Amino acid sequence: MKIAAIKQLISQYSLVELRKAEEDLLEERNPIIDLGPDEPGDQLTHAIAAIQILEEVAKGVDEKTALRNFTQRVRNSIN
Repeated sequence: MKIAAIKQLISQYSLVELRKAEEDLLEERNPIIDLGPDEPGDQLTHAIAAIQILEEVAKGVDEKTALRNFTQRVRNSIN
């Protein structure tokens, strides 16, 4: 998981575009949007992260806090 890649997706694409990209990756299709040079598994991880962060932002959470909340959930799931 690359935080810089997630931030880039958040700044460049809408929630609708990211959900479509996620669907495309899950169906083994090439997404229309550019998810970066990473492997499809990493691209999917970044897209899902960006979706979850943008969903929090839509609920009124600021972007930095939403990103911090996401990374904390990932850390907790690893431990």
